[in-house]
Amino acid sequence: MAEIVDQKFKEWTKGKNLKDARIGIYEGIRDIPYAVIPELIDPENYINIFRFNSGSCTPKHFLLYNMYERLGISVLYAVYPFRWDELEIDYPPNLKKLAEALPTNYHLACKVDIDGKLVLVDATVDLALEKLGLPVNKEWDGIRDTLLAVKLFDEEIYHPFEAKLISPSFDEKSLAFYTELNSWLEEVRNCLY
Repeated sequence: MAEIVDQKFKEWTKGKNLKDARIGIYEGIRDIPYAVIPELIDPENYINIFRFNSGSCTPKHFLLYNMYERLGISVLYAVYPFRWDELEIDYPPNLKKLAEALPTNYHLACKVDIDGKLVLVDATVDLALEKLGLPVNKEWDGIRDTLLAVKLFDEEIYHPFEAKLISPSFDEKSLAFYTELNSWLEEVRNCLY
């Protein structure tokens, strides 16, 4: 699987200056369809994101770290608490009920050193989910903060060597929710409204 990461890195950066390479990697990762796949939420397994052709915030940002590190860019992980039932999404009734039963969850994004300033880079939400009203970063200038996929309440910063500390656990309720969520998001992507 490491070969696919090398291949994608070349594809997203070839012939580009540092800023455009940073943007190319960001857009490539952002465009991977969002879905929560528990086995990818691990600093050792995230590269399987290409096998599944989907991933959530955690594997997407583990991948972003990997690729930005290859560019010589320093990256920290930023973690934000949120509740699924507080997102401004018009869930179907069954999914809303499942979301209400979940405890606080944690969203992962990156803080990237760009010209000596830590910049928020959140590549979570793919473009097709804009129709849900989610904060989609259509165009990133490679310099300023991107939109955050969740509302900002608190922020915790972790060094990449602490990645194991930020891997969530899954119980029956969360697995049921993620299965329904992934199915619904796929329906939304395929719907032409």
